[in-house]
Amino acid sequence: MSYLLDTHVFLWALSNPDRIRSKIRDLIVNPLYPVFISAISAVEISIKQTLGKLQAPNNLEQEIEKRGFRTLPLEYRHGARLRHLPIHHQDPFDRLLLAQALEESLTLITHDKKLTSYSAKIILT
Repeated sequence: MSYLLDTHVFLWALSNPDRIRSKIRDLIVNPLYPVFISAISAVEISIKQTLGKLQAPNNLEQEIEKRGFRTLPLEYRHGARLRHLPIHHQDPFDRLLLAQALEESLTLITHDKKLTSYSAKIILT
């Protein structure tokens, strides 16, 4: 099984891992299971940092590599998938991550219970 970390779960994994249940932390660090960080998370973090709504390390690319995570680029088909998703959730970043998880057959690890309304595989932290 392969996983996609929601943006906040990615940031928690770096700076506040105790916010993630130990069972999920074990999945995230297990080299047998690929863990992806989306380019969407880079966009979300950058925008929120610029607006002063979020503080995050400036070396996130290095952290991804250091922890053995893989990057997931945003592709046209990911955005196009949004047309087929019901609007259970208004956050565009979360909806894009969900679309990527569906398109790539990834399990999304999130803390956002609203995302469980969709047909994607979800693990709540």
